[in-house]
Amino acid sequence: MKLALLQMTAGIDPDANAAVLVDAIERASAEGAAILFTPEMSGLIDRDRERAAASIATETDDRVLRAVRDAAARAGIWVHLGSLAIRRDDGRLANRGYVIDGDGGVRATYDKLHLFDVTLPSGESWRESASYVPGDRACVVATPAGAMGLSICYDLRFADLFRAMSDEGATILSVPAAFTVPTGQAHWHVLLRARAIEAGAFVVAAAQTGVHADGRATYGHSLVIDPWGKVLLDMGEAAGIGMVEIDPAQVAAVRARVPVLDHRRPVPSVEVVA
Repeated sequence: MKLALLQMTAGIDPDANAAVLVDAIERASAEGAAILFTPEMSGLIDRDRERAAASIATETDDRVLRAVRDAAARAGIWVHLGSLAIRRDDGRLANRGYVIDGDGGVRATYDKLHLFDVTLPSGESWRESASYVPGDRACVVATPAGAMGLSICYDLRFADLFRAMSDEGATILSVPAAFTVPTGQAHWHVLLRARAIEAGAFVVAAAQTGVHADGRATYGHSLVIDPWGKVLLDMGEAAGIGMVEIDPAQVAAVRARVPVLDHRRPVPSVEVVA
């Protein structure tokens, strides 16, 4: 099973970003990939909220989503469109991922559960909740690569989400992201490997990279990790497409070797001793 990952430096022009995505879909299909994975906020990265608002549309009207669905149908390839900024029917915004099949149909959507609100020691301040509404459910969707659990970026830090998805049968976990450079350097690899090892599942993490038009910098290092925790692909910092072969049967082999899913128990009450 061949997977493709797009590592990109999305900007403030949705049409330019859509062109990058369409080109990646065509290239991934030509290389024989079953699924292309793209990063968080593949359609728009813009920290200027007023400027960004003019480019954020409803799901029905979103030009990037339409372009990706059309390209997937032409190429006959599945796409996990890591996420887009989408205007909900109530006018509020969602950070929403899409799983699109080889006919261009939307098989599943997922709205980011955990929003990134923090001031970093570097002075960078992020208040995702100022613009976005968190999701209210997890999602596992059947794909050619197996049952795939969906997450987005900051979700990576919440192991209970990944436990819930593997409990529901997920054998591959997707973590599209736009990690900051300081947090990426400190935590990206170790957290992704931990999620793979805990679940005995493949982890696929397509990431934004480089310096974006709005001035932010993202970490890159799109990764594919096998169920034993081995890094199969690390794309470094350059934008482009990466390809990797995975063996879905490895999930059952690893889970038989270390049967952590069978040994999971509900957490009992916690005794607090002063």
